[in-house]
Amino acid sequence: MSGSAILVSCSALPEGDGDEHAVPEALADLGFKSRWAAWDDSTVDFGAADIVVLRATWDYAERHDEFLSWTESVPALANAAEVVRWNVDKSYLAELGDAGVAVVPTTVLAPGDDAPRWPKGEFVLKPAIGAGSRGVGRFASGDAAAPHLAGLHAEGHTALLQPYQSTVDAEGELALVYFGGVYSHAFSKAAMLGRELDESGLYVTEKLAPAQPAAKFRALAEDVLDATAALLGILRAELLYARVDLVTGPDGRPLLLELELVEPSLGFRQTDDAAAWRFASAVRQQLA
Repeated sequence: MSGSAILVSCSALPEGDGDEHAVPEALADLGFKSRWAAWDDSTVDFGAADIVVLRATWDYAERHDEFLSWTESVPALANAAEVVRWNVDKSYLAELGDAGVAVVPTTVLAPGDDAPRWPKGEFVLKPAIGAGSRGVGRFASGDAAAPHLAGLHAEGHTALLQPYQSTVDAEGELALVYFGGVYSHAFSKAAMLGRELDESGLYVTEKLAPAQPAAKFRALAEDVLDATAALLGILRAELLYARVDLVTGPDGRPLLLELELVEPSLGFRQTDDAAAWRFASAVRQQLA
């Protein structure tokens, strides 16, 4: 099998952040000609490619409607436009919680909603649609958080309210990566709140390291993907990539913090060289 693939970025990061450096060669080994292109580049015929893979489209949060409209215009998009539309709004966490998945407790606060009952202890407020930890705040009281919530609502954002998971300070997050619904590798992420944006201004610089997840984390990640596939009415294999971000809850059990199906860093630099080949194989499987 041969074909053409476009890896999609944004104008500020035309070839991503370097994490996928080995992917074009791996795709070439399987007969794919690949190139990078910014999603809003009007000179690119995305419809002519056999597969169009979302990678570093990290300016979409500020151009949400335009971005979603573009995704729906690309017939061979991975992940698919309907998956993107569901996943860009982190209110999906409440849906997964209702489906029985162990998620960080999440309250959805839309503009015009009544004032929330603030949690005891520290908590986090963040926009439901956003990327790179922008707009995320950590607070110890409702008095301190109320102006931040008002600011998010004034900008038209729905907000998510979550109790802060203090284990993140010591353990960080654990990201489990899947290609075509099959586990590939994992890496750890240090706590991000308060860190500086990179020079592009699009994402927070992270401290990443290889990781070997314990069985309870692997099991929850599998539950997350199964529940997601059921909610979306698809097979897990239809997800070219997925990153399941987990944290340890106060009782020691893992909880889902985020499920990344749009444009997550996949940690190729934090794992074995064969991960790029596993990814390329999953690309081929999407077209089989």
